[in-house]
Amino acid sequence: MLHIHNTLTRRKEAFVPIDPGKVRMYVCGMTVYDYCHLGHARVMVVFDMVARWLRASGFELTYVRNITDIDDKIIRRAGEKGESIRTLTDRFIAAMHEDADALGVLRPDHEPRATEYVAQMQSLIGRLRDKGLAYVAGNRDVCYSVRKFDSYGRLSGKSLDELRAGERVEVAGDKQDPLDFVLWKHARTDEPDEVKWASPWGAGRPGWHIECSAMSSDLLGEQFDIHGGGQDLQFPHHENEIAQSEGAHGHTFVNYWMHNGFVRVDDEKMSKSLGNFFTIRNVLERFDPEVVRFFILRAHYRSPLNYSDAHLEDARQALTRLYTALRNVEPSDAQVDWDEPHAVRFRAAMDDDFNTAEAVAVLFELANEANRSGSAAIAAQLKGLGGVLGLLAREPANFLQGRMAGEPDEGEGVAIESMIERRALAKKSKDYAEADRIRAQLLAAGIVLEDTPQGTIWRRA
Repeated sequence: MLHIHNTLTRRKEAFVPIDPGKVRMYVCGMTVYDYCHLGHARVMVVFDMVARWLRASGFELTYVRNITDIDDKIIRRAGEKGESIRTLTDRFIAAMHEDADALGVLRPDHEPRATEYVAQMQSLIGRLRDKGLAYVAGNRDVCYSVRKFDSYGRLSGKSLDELRAGERVEVAGDKQDPLDFVLWKHARTDEPDEVKWASPWGAGRPGWHIECSAMSSDLLGEQFDIHGGGQDLQFPHHENEIAQSEGAHGHTFVNYWMHNGFVRVDDEKMSKSLGNFFTIRNVLERFDPEVVRFFILRAHYRSPLNYSDAHLEDARQALTRLYTALRNVEPSDAQVDWDEPHAVRFRAAMDDDFNTAEAVAVLFELANEANRSGSAAIAAQLKGLGGVLGLLAREPANFLQGRMAGEPDEGEGVAIESMIERRALAKKSKDYAEADRIRAQLLAAGIVLEDTPQGTIWRRA
């Protein structure tokens, strides 16, 4: 039975969906004012893995991941670029999809934009005002009265006096309490180009937190099974979502809260100010996308993930070992035999709070056995279980032949293939000295040749 570590209760709990056989999951997505970075990559890959495992386990999943396409940073960046907000956000949404596709991340079932749900946000704010949980501040913003929601702080595990307003919340004298957060930002000017919508409280735009409460309840219902996101969203964003949703609806919002750990760079927090900030595109210029996906998945999702070139190189070599185990056999069927002992251990690992670190260890056990036995059945099991994690879907030769740290240029590939042909002719003529010389020449250039029943393949050392 699947068990999930619930951030709200701080323990692993048996997963029991609200509707038997069906799962509803919401994950906080990206604010699209720039290219996605490694932290976004981890969120996308982790919850893609969760979605894949839920479906592999037989659940009918509805997966929602939102897009924040209205925000102070978006407005500021569009002004800097001299383009419309829609042009900016469309461009970076397309870039986000390119990055996600490269990493093997399947599209969610629904990908709502905040700007498409302003009416639902206003309706939710209206309910909070009617219940006395929201008020119009002195600056005409509509704010949530945090101290009127008794269980505020339960997710982050702190008392109200310990908490501080989040970085996106302005602590203004117009609020009744510094912890109160904005639900609706009143327009600051009468300028026609200011981004704003009409509302019962005057022209303005929604605050950041309200969008997820509105979109999730509209698409998944007032109570659903799983809510996920990065650890940095636990407070204030997810804490505020709970206050908004449970305050408006009067009952539990989400049954299981999941948060993936931070990405660190050489044991330091990733930060633009430290100069160690990497976009997904930066990384994919130097490393194969499947290597990056494998690097993310071989760590448990809740643990910190330490990025460095050395760790990516180690992931590259490890993934090469898995593909190498598939090179000499033609898996007759990549369908998983779930009664086979390795698959039983794989399932147990994944059912233990999505423990991909243990699941990947099972893949290496299968790879070792496939190398020893040459068994097509074992190779098929390896390929099938890897596929559950979104790995090992390529032809082994295509992966091993230089497609690790970026595709080789056309001239290089042609030159290597030409040398392989010359070596084959030398062997056919029994000129083994020349064949060995060509192999050594390629090895000196970092190219390893492997003779297989299907012919000679090459890969980088």
